[in-house]
Amino acid sequence: MATVTFVEHDGTVHQVDHDEDGSLMEIATNHAVPGIEGDCGGEAACGTCHVIVTDEWAGTVGPRTGREQQMLEMSPECEANSRLACQVAVSSAMDGLKVRLPEFQM
Repeated sequence: MATVTFVEHDGTVHQVDHDEDGSLMEIATNHAVPGIEGDCGGEAACGTCHVIVTDEWAGTVGPRTGREQQMLEMSPECEANSRLACQVAVSSAMDGLKVRLPEFQM
């Protein structure tokens, strides 16, 4: 079992225990984390699963894809560690992963 922590823009913390591998978006939507919509179903075709990976995890989750970059550039809240949660593959090895949520999703 692994834990992912989602921190809303207002500081509200949601710790999600999961034992499934999958995308960060799938884990968030499966556990009803507010602020993660995943409208495109994981195709990187919208920005409704925008997260900001904390500095200590940025290297672990890896860089953005080209398509992901294009989507995130449209967000006024895009930061250096912004990712689309649908493009972040999570496994039990990422126990402790922490991400922040922007105030608004695209």
